[in-house]
Amino acid sequence: MKKTTAVLTAIVAAAALFTTGCSKSNEKKIRIGVIQLLEHPALDKNYQGFVDGLAEAGYVNKKNIIIDYQNAQGEQANCVTIAEKLINDRDDLIFAIATPAAQAVANLTQTIPVLISSVTDPESAKLVKSNAMPETNVTGTSDLTPCAAQMNLLKKIVPNAKTVGMIYCSSEQNSFFQIQLAKAECDKLGLKYVDGTVSNSNEIQQVAQSLCGKCDVIYSPTDNMIAAGMATVAQVALENKIPTIVGEEGMVQAGGLATYGINYYELGKQTAKMAVEILKGKNPAEMPIQYLEKCDLSINQETAEKLGITIPESF
Repeated sequence: MKKTTAVLTAIVAAAALFTTGCSKSNEKKIRIGVIQLLEHPALDKNYQGFVDGLAEAGYVNKKNIIIDYQNAQGEQANCVTIAEKLINDRDDLIFAIATPAAQAVANLTQTIPVLISSVTDPESAKLVKSNAMPETNVTGTSDLTPCAAQMNLLKKIVPNAKTVGMIYCSSEQNSFFQIQLAKAECDKLGLKYVDGTVSNSNEIQQVAQSLCGKCDVIYSPTDNMIAAGMATVAQVALENKIPTIVGEEGMVQAGGLATYGINYYELGKQTAKMAVEILKGKNPAEMPIQYLEKCDLSINQETAEKLGITIPESF
């Protein structure tokens, strides 16, 4: 009898251990869907900063969370398709990188928390009721470019410049917003300007060439289409000995002359902190849009040498 009881006790203990092990392995992981507009250094760094920021807070991909990363390859139709997928998957949180991606998700769900980043002005993009108080299921971080600092940088590096050629995508709300800020700064500095707009990537080279002869320096904000095609812009500018002041570091690395801009990796990490707050129960509707305070100066010395420009020692 004692032997039978001992066997039964062992069986019960083993069953309990097995059940406990199963419950841990089957524990529901948090699902975070990610939709990125397209691949270029700024947006890639934004995403990586987000993933690393989550990991630092204890939310590690494939361990206690599942990150479903999707790239729309610059196509608006793909943004909508991906947004529908992430919503149908009933993700706990959706992270949208760049304005078109954010708009695609926000237009399709008012219940799933949506974090956005690499969006210049969420309010004018109609993603939130106001940047100070979203009052929707959407919040996140802005990549608002320090246009005043960039125009002052332009004046210091190219002091004899009189006309600025502004190249950007006409259909990107964030680009239009930044260009208006840049033009206002040009007015203050006594600089003239001429627009060079593109509607698709195939037009970048032609538009860049059309600006040559019309301007002394080319400027582009953090425009996704131009950022992805920056190597083309830089090549045309170099061939015509025209300096380029750009929106962010990745565009400098692709051949642009200089920028004073935000750090997209740090922007991603800042967005991750907001994600942790939401996952712990905070309401996105009550979370103001956040901005990155620190900006970085980036100068491409190789480009400067090819242009025959001496960078002031003060930099």
